[in-house]
Order: sequence, then structure tokens, then C-alpha cells
Amino acid sequence: MTSKAPLRSFLRRNPFPNPLTEGFFYREKMRAIHRIAPDHPLREILEVGGGQSGLTSLLYPDAEVVNVDLNPEYAGSPQNQRPRLRFVVGDATALPFPDETFDAVTMFDLLEHVPDDASAAREALRVLRPGGHLLVSSPNERWRLPYYRPLGLIARTEEELFAEWGHVRRGYSLAELEALVGLPVQATASFINPLTALCHDVAFSRLPSRARRAVCTGLAPLTWLGYALHLPRTPGTEIAAHWRKPARA
Repeated sequence: MTSKAPLRSFLRRNPFPNPLTEGFFYREKMRAIHRIAPDHPLREILEVGGGQSGLTSLLYPDAEVVNVDLNPEYAGSPQNQRPRLRFVVGDATALPFPDETFDAVTMFDLLEHVPDDASAAREALRVLRPGGHLLVSSPNERWRLPYYRPLGLIARTEEELFAEWGHVRRGYSLAELEALVGLPVQATASFINPLTALCHDVAFSRLPSRARRAVCTGLAPLTWLGYALHLPRTPGTEIAAHWRKPARA
């Protein structure tokens, strides 16, 4: 049993379409998650709301991963057919697992979709073993800044994106996430900064797919510069964070 995947091999497996143009933001997310993820062997991991990405099994390829999601259609996706990965239909606010079952729980871009996010956080801690790890990513209070207004007619409104993505809230400040989890955060890393946000906003604009890809290709020098200069505490529109459940005394 090994630790998390090396960063380069993890990033190469970006599951988002067109990963170096429209899907570049997902590379940013993956790097932030890799930065805050514990680098020691984890035997059993629960991914809550993993959908079709299989991100946790890419991060910890030797762990036994359970992906629990409300949508049964995702069971047949290629990512959920990987060895050591089991798909279970279930609700984040009432997880179908006994107490203290998993070494880690991941909730990547999940909490902003869950009306009863407090119950989801409690359930994640309930199924964690003492000393276990909780990994979360979410938009933060800077989400959708600074370019969607200057982009004018091609930019989609926040309401349109919420409706498509199923968001029930914009996101969380770090203080709000800490209050929700009820534990001090161990590590954080931001992603999507003012330089890389421009390609991100174009990628989710009203432009046709081919045009979005072409514009993001043209923006690549700016995007890669922003990516190269980005540090975990650089201001960004989204955040990844790591908590550890207290061990028994």
C-alpha cells in the first residue's frame, strides 16, 4: 500500500474534457487537492458525491475507495469501473455506513450542492475513524470574480450556472467551512486566481465549444503563468481544505 499518487501522474489523468484548454481549471483543482492531501497510506476511503470523476481513486490508486452518490446512472461510468472502486447509491446526509468505517472521507465540490450541509459534515465525521482525514473542495466567497461581468453578453449568469450545476449556495469562506466541520483546519490551498480565472470564465461562457477552446488556447500563456506563480495561499476563487478527526485519548 503506497501513499498518494505523484503529482505529475495525478495531473496527467485529469478526467475533464480538453484538460489543457476548457478543462484547465480542473487541473488547478487537482493540484490544490494534491497539496492538502495527506501523504501516507490510506486503506479505505469514502468519496461522497464523486459522480463520474473518480478523483479520489486517482489520488490514492492503491486504496479501497467507495464512491457514494445520489445518481444511480453514474454507476456505469468508466471511472467507476476501476479496480478497488465500489459505487454505492446513497445520500450525503444519511450515509449508509457504520460509524468509524473509513480512514478518509473526500467531499470534492459537494457541500455547495447540499441543502442540509451541516448533516453532510456530521455524517462525514461519523464514518471517519479516529485520526481519519476529511478532504473538502468548494468555491469560496470570491467565486466568479473578476471577469464574468466584463465578459458581457458571452458570460452566463450566476443563476444560470446554479441551475445547471445544482448549486444551492455560492460557496464558503474558510471560516464558514471551519464552523461547519467544527474542527480547526490542518491545511488549505486555493485555486483559480485572477490570471487563470479568465480562461475558466470563457470555458463556462455562452460561446460555442470550438470557440471556447480556441480562446482558451490563445489565453494559454497567461493561464500557465498564473498557474506557475500560484501558491497555496494566493487569492483564488475556490479552496481545498484538510481536517483530521481527533484520535482517541
